[in-house]
Amino acid sequence: MQVLFCVGKSYMPVYREMTNQLETFGAHVHCLTFDQSLSRQLIKQKISNVEVCITAVAPCDREIIEAAPNLRYILKTGTGLDNVAVDAATERGIMVSNAPGVNATSVAELAFGQMISLSRMVPMLDRGTKNGEWPSGDAYELNGKTVGIIGFGSIGQKVAHYARAFNMHVLAFGNYQDHEAARRLNATFVDLDMLLSEADYVVICTSLSAANYHLINETALDKMKTTAFLVNISRGALIDEPVLFEALRNRRIAGAALDVFEKEPPEALPVLDNLIVSPHVAGTTKESIARVADVTVENVRKFMHHERPDFVVNREVLNQ
Repeated sequence: MQVLFCVGKSYMPVYREMTNQLETFGAHVHCLTFDQSLSRQLIKQKISNVEVCITAVAPCDREIIEAAPNLRYILKTGTGLDNVAVDAATERGIMVSNAPGVNATSVAELAFGQMISLSRMVPMLDRGTKNGEWPSGDAYELNGKTVGIIGFGSIGQKVAHYARAFNMHVLAFGNYQDHEAARRLNATFVDLDMLLSEADYVVICTSLSAANYHLINETALDKMKTTAFLVNISRGALIDEPVLFEALRNRRIAGAALDVFEKEPPEALPVLDNLIVSPHVAGTTKESIARVADVTVENVRKFMHHERPDFVVNREVLNQ
């Protein structure tokens, strides 16, 4: 079986081991490194005769799928499927799976790291102290504050779970409403306007879709408290970035932490004391990478042995 592995940058340390495991199952694996997988033309060329495609952030959209007449299975090494044309795959009877919740712990931990760093001005204090200054400023505790979680799937629920340790009030918004989980985690579902206006911390955990593109725009930012912080560990296009940066300059909100950007890597970022950025690393701890690698390799093995893979998102294909 021919397999194309478009390796995400986080999987560069482990992709050879993953490849070796796949080849012990009898697969013939061709790898495109992270830099190579930025080329659509190269992907189209290499995918032309494969049956299985593994991707992290490389596009597997309709154009790519149409260039792969033998393709039968697409695996996403992560949760978000915004780079995979699931509809086009389903039309062709191509199975698609991801790894939901496997990196939830890593992502939620970074979200809290960002919340604390914003509240305590850690980056600014670090820079100032190293420069021989002795800076100070307004700092906040998380204790007793309200966190508003946009998206209440596995990551959002993990954020709510950690919020209990900080004695935080939890508001949640999203199309997916797990009321049993909300009851267990002392979270309250509210509409978006209420979440934005009442939350001291807004944490974006939802997947990207056409319906929520630039969900956080000027109107949304105007509804937030001037003392509120915004954290995005989901997808960059959920925020209108130029509008956010202007709001930060004018102190319309207290600060923001972004792990994701509409274009990655971003072309330019403003240097602001109330902005923390990181290069899309929320889910990429050694532990989570190992878990996702295990899920991915095992799902390919199941597919090759005519077993049902885990986490199939277009389950209607299973009935074909």
